[in-house]
Amino acid sequence: MSPSPYAEMHPSVRLLLGPGPANVHPRVLQAMSAPILGHLDPELLTIMDDIRAMLQLVFRTQNELTLALSGTGSAGMEACLLNVVEPGEKVIVGVGGYFGWRLTEVARRLGAEVIQLDYPWGDIADPERVIQTYRQHQDAKVLALVHAETSTGVCQPLEEIGQEISRGDTLFLVDCVTSLGGIPVEVDHWKIDLAYSCSQKCIGMPSGLSPVTVSEKARAAISKRKSPIPSWYVGFDVLSRYWSEERMYHHTISSTLLYGLREALRLIWEEGLENRWQRHQKYGTLLQERLTSLGFTLFAREGYRLPVLTTVALPARLNPTQARTRLLREHSIEVGAGLGEYKEKLWRIGLMGSNANRANVEYLCGVVTEMLRE
Repeated sequence: MSPSPYAEMHPSVRLLLGPGPANVHPRVLQAMSAPILGHLDPELLTIMDDIRAMLQLVFRTQNELTLALSGTGSAGMEACLLNVVEPGEKVIVGVGGYFGWRLTEVARRLGAEVIQLDYPWGDIADPERVIQTYRQHQDAKVLALVHAETSTGVCQPLEEIGQEISRGDTLFLVDCVTSLGGIPVEVDHWKIDLAYSCSQKCIGMPSGLSPVTVSEKARAAISKRKSPIPSWYVGFDVLSRYWSEERMYHHTISSTLLYGLREALRLIWEEGLENRWQRHQKYGTLLQERLTSLGFTLFAREGYRLPVLTTVALPARLNPTQARTRLLREHSIEVGAGLGEYKEKLWRIGLMGSNANRANVEYLCGVVTEMLRE
């Protein structure tokens, strides 16, 4: 046999300070090197039980249907919508960023009548306005909001909205992709019926799994559907039977990813969830203060800025695209570009999971300071 024409891979070591993925703790990588188990192996089923219990704690919920979906956060988004929405039903969506818009796109592809509540990028959906819209459309099947908008760095207040919606039949769906594990998420207290997240941001492991939790109210709505759930792979009716004591075969889940998620969740609980929130807040605030002192302008509305994802406009002397390229090529630091009309105007800087620390803030700001001195 002739030698392989393909060279060995040697990916560069990067400091991942973009909107995700983030660098992961060495313990997570070590856990993911453990021997592979079959998807119905009793040992793996025990690991799945551990994951479900710890996800309930991170989501702050008692929901029995809490699991890790095989797929990224986008899979979780699609799952939450397609399990409950049928053609012709109303879906109210707050859109103040790219990921709110993406929710509308999925809902439309499901044949829903979308009530799109637009608000400026960088701002929140005013809770009073959201509630007024809901009261005008109390026959809506779902009201969907993004908790932490990854495109703008805005944290959306949810509690008042959730309390109002809980009085009726409308389901409250929330995107927690950038918030879970980094800032407070209170599924039960905020009366959230469907929430989804991802594994590669504040949870602290590689991408590939989407934590999802579903309330009893939402499960009841699913059971009353007039048409079948239009997906087997992400259908909660069959997935719930795999993640429950029944253990019905569903798909060949990745044991490697489950090992990583379990270890990442163990790290959260060793640190303490509230302590983890405080750490992200501390270093996110520090980063924002340092950048402001260097002439950067914070994009998100004051009082609603995410500590885990900071959006900034650069000083005039720095070209956002060129400066990002230099960070990557010369210093192996990744930061994210803006999205949509802000693609060439903003940076999106993530401090997520084990990356939320003083050393990373000092390193990034030190490099930027040198750029500004040139």
